[in-house]
Amino acid sequence: MKGNPRVTIVGRPNVGKSTLFNRITKRRKAIVHSDPGVTRDVQRLDAEWSGVSFDLIDTGGLFSGIKDELIEAIEERALSEALQADAMIFVTDGLAGLTPTDIDVANQIRQYDVPAFLAVNKIEKRETMHADAEFYKLGFDRAYPISALNGQGVGDLLDAVTGVLPRGTAVDHGDEMRLAVIGRPNVGKSSLINALFGGDANIVDERPGTTRDSFDVTIRWHGRTIVLIDTAGIRKKSKTKDGLEAITALKSIEAINRADVVLLVLDADRKTSRQDVKVTSYAHKAGKGIVIVVNKWDLIADKSNATVPEFEEQVRRELSFVKYAPILFVSAKTHQRVSKVAPLAWRIREAREKRVPTSEVNKFFEGVVARQPPPVYGSGNGKIYYVTQVDTAPPTFAFFVNKRAFFSRSYLRFLNNRLRDQYGYEGTVIRIKLVEKEHKDMDQ
Repeated sequence: MKGNPRVTIVGRPNVGKSTLFNRITKRRKAIVHSDPGVTRDVQRLDAEWSGVSFDLIDTGGLFSGIKDELIEAIEERALSEALQADAMIFVTDGLAGLTPTDIDVANQIRQYDVPAFLAVNKIEKRETMHADAEFYKLGFDRAYPISALNGQGVGDLLDAVTGVLPRGTAVDHGDEMRLAVIGRPNVGKSSLINALFGGDANIVDERPGTTRDSFDVTIRWHGRTIVLIDTAGIRKKSKTKDGLEAITALKSIEAINRADVVLLVLDADRKTSRQDVKVTSYAHKAGKGIVIVVNKWDLIADKSNATVPEFEEQVRRELSFVKYAPILFVSAKTHQRVSKVAPLAWRIREAREKRVPTSEVNKFFEGVVARQPPPVYGSGNGKIYYVTQVDTAPPTFAFFVNKRAFFSRSYLRFLNNRLRDQYGYEGTVIRIKLVEKEHKDMDQ
């Protein structure tokens, strides 16, 4: 099935590519910051203009002139994306004026057999109102003066771009799992995505914080679609005083919120930390499916039969609130057990969507309560009149009872565990809501 056509935004660093990306997609996915080169990887989102759907791609900064292996990898990736596009938007900075780097970019673009459209950005200021004139020196038939900040001129640009796009058939996302990869910086999140994807799906670098924004890559797995969401490392508050780091942390939390299942990546070579607990709590409170992935298992020397149980016990002790989450010991570097990640994540996604018929769950709990009724608590004892599942993802059950105060936390844990024993719900939290209901009302 053919997907949407692709439009790639290119240009030298800090000309407003990410602001234009946010403007066209109508979502604040790409991080916008005054520091050059903040877009550290490729951003993809679906977009639509005048009934034409397309995938919009925001590339990392091109032609920075910085001699650094990471920056060179970013630029190489951006060029690769540009070559695969159906159209390109070449963004320049009308406020800064025409630069030698813009000329270099234009010369590079002309080597591609891809329709390219020149956008002169930042024309919202009086001094740049006619700034597009000098950019005609680049040899394009037309320059489109725009303001990505307030939207001025963007419509004319999109009319031209969508006019040359092939009409694609939108991909069916019905059988899709959104899988976020979370964890502290430098635990191997991007390396794990590369191993899952089977290629260089993301730029990998040993320096913490390489991934400054969330980055989606879509793969097909046994006829199903998995959208992998690579998140920037969530840092301690003491390290988020800089505005950019604070924005990055917020983007990581947003990625968790739009995921179905999250992979919590831990470093086998480091003990579980308070920050790991904090990161896990975000996913737990959001009710997401969770897989704990202990990466870099190849670095652990002198393994014995007790190594895995001892490490697992330590993780369970520190992350006691997610005892329902399975643990996998993997190596993204050697691909050890990486093949188990996707099947497990899919089982968890399906478990989160499971719905139990009301008659079945009531019959089950009649037996449970008969064997172990609610204990006497305070001035009375609890009675359960009726049980029904009221929601999925995560599975949520309403227990209609005589009085909430008669149900202790320990008995609620007992009910929760019986639900898990009976129906599975692997890797997902189960929520129980107590609803006070008089018995006489239940009979009516």
